[in-house]
Parts: sequence; C-alpha cells; structure tokens
Amino acid sequence: MSVPPSVCTGAAPSGTGAVTAASAAGPGANQPDPPGADQHAADQRSPGERGASRRGAVAGAAPGGDLTGRCRVLAEPEWRRRRSDHERRVDGWIRPHLARRRDGQRHPVQDFLFTYYSHRPAQLRRWHPGAGIVLAGADPAEFGERYVPVDGGATLATSPLLARRSDTVAWVRDLLVRTAGRPAQFGCFGLHEWAMVYRQTPEQLRHAAWPLRLSSADTDRVVADRGVRCSHFDAFRFFTEPARPLNVLQPTRERQPELEQPGCLHATMDLYKWAYKLSPLVGSDLVADCFALARQVREIDMRASPYDLSALGYRPIPIETPAGRAEYAAAQRAMAERAAPLRQRLIAACDHLLA
Repeated sequence: MSVPPSVCTGAAPSGTGAVTAASAAGPGANQPDPPGADQHAADQRSPGERGASRRGAVAGAAPGGDLTGRCRVLAEPEWRRRRSDHERRVDGWIRPHLARRRDGQRHPVQDFLFTYYSHRPAQLRRWHPGAGIVLAGADPAEFGERYVPVDGGATLATSPLLARRSDTVAWVRDLLVRTAGRPAQFGCFGLHEWAMVYRQTPEQLRHAAWPLRLSSADTDRVVADRGVRCSHFDAFRFFTEPARPLNVLQPTRERQPELEQPGCLHATMDLYKWAYKLSPLVGSDLVADCFALARQVREIDMRASPYDLSALGYRPIPIETPAGRAEYAAAQRAMAERAAPLRQRLIAACDHLLA
C-alpha cells in the first residue's frame, strides 16, 4: 500500500501492517486556539498555507529534509467494528439529551456537557481513527473532506491540519504536562458552585428550576465562613462579584498553565475539551473516554453544589458538614486517579503529532 506525502505527519505508534511515508515539513508559527473558554472552537486559521505535495507515493526520507512518519493500517472489518461500537456508545449519551431538547426540557447534570462545551452531539458521534491510520477499503468521501485516498483505502490528511493547529497542539500539551507535574490539591470541597450563587436572589440562580438545599442566608454563610480555594479560571469566571474576593486565588486565562492542578474536578472535566479540540487528529475513542469521565465529574460537581437535585436521583454531598467534605475529597481523589491515564494518553497523542 502506498501513501502520499503529507498524510502521516504525527502518526500513531507503528504496529503490525505499518507502512512508511514521507510527511510534511514541520509546523509553522501559527496562532494557537484561544485556550480555555468552552465557547471557542479549535483554531482553523491558516496564516501561511504549508504542506507537502501529495503527488505520488514515497517510502523513506523525503527530499528537502522532510520528516518521516508511519501509517498503521486498520483492516476494514476492524475499523467498521470500532466505528459501530463508538456510535452505539455515544448514542446512549446523546439520544436522551436530544429528546429533552425537542421537548424543551433541561437536565442540570446530563445536558451540561452539550451546552457548556462547544462540541455538538453529531460531532461527538462521528468516528475518526486519528492521525496516521489508514482505513483499508474506505472511501474518503464517507469520512469528510479532510480525508484523502491512498492505495486500497483512505486516511486523514494530517499535514494541512497541523499547519493550522500546531500551536494549539503545543499549547494543550504544555498545559497537560504542567498540570500532571503538580501535586494534586483536594481542599476546595466544591465551593466553586456555591460561589456562583453567593448573594443571589432566587430569580438570579443559574438553575432556578431547582431549589437550594439550604436557605439563601445559610448558603451565603457557608461561603463567607469557609472561603473559596478555586484555581480553575473557567469556574472562577462564573463567581458572583461579591464572591470573587473570597477566593484565595484570582485566576486569569493567562495564568491557567501555572495554576491548573490535577485534583481539580474542572481540570479533569476539561480533558474532554482538549480531546475534542485535537480531533480529528486524535481518535474518537479517546474523545469518548474523556467524555465518559467528564459525565461522572459533573455528577459529583452537582451533588456537592448548593442545589437539591434529589428529585432527579442525585444524593447530595453535604460539603457544609465534616462528613460531606470527607466524602467530596474522596470522590475528588478517585476522579483524579481516573483522569491521570487519560491525561497521559492526550500528552502522548500531542507528542506524536509534534514529532
């Protein structure tokens, strides 16, 4: 099987059936994806179009000092099975959400990842193998305009994507590596959710359809008495104005790489964001794994919040009590342990893309 240049830059690790191909030149100096805010989609700008010629098949080193990459071949039965498994898995998440949306209903836990983050249900459901994978017997039209034909199949044209997203990949990698290298902190006790309702009237509450577990005065007293220890900017930016001075840190977007730490539930939840921002360069299996963990994190987040969601089947974690704080910290540790291998998989994917 011959593979044209420019399709295997940053390929996945080689395996059985791998074929060698020349890749495009190294990434150019582009603007990174605006980091952090959920409403930002991955940067699609291409200040200087770069990329190698796709003429012919090349084995070994390419002329002009191009890097070499490797493509791994997935047999047609295998990739069709993987795609079907992914779609079936994701359908279990998106179908209830879409049904609620059609009925004009909102679920404060299960709908959150579809409304807070910019990745739409249809995008989550679409399966991508990731960079450096040749799909034997595939028609590139079946996978979209970013895929190109190769002898006997199709593969993602990686180099044009890296020409636009290389700085994004590097920024995400740096954030993840720095986060992983810090000791996890478990002393925030989920008070960021309480700071988002501090001194609000019932009409101002974000989830006004659901009651608070405590009175407004008692809710405010918990925040004022305990203070807030939140390091995550995308939680802090939703604090009420009176709550912000109560936080021991004043996070900013620019300080995110220096403040993010692996014990933070929102940093764990954001692994889903970094995974889908790297898609289709990273495979959909990894995106879905990050989504699955983010769903569990959101449940803990809202169980520890000031809202009473017992009518939806969520038992509160009463962080205003010593027992509740101990329960929250234990759940936080468990999520951090589950997040660590996903973070490392994302770092490894970035390393391959930037190689």
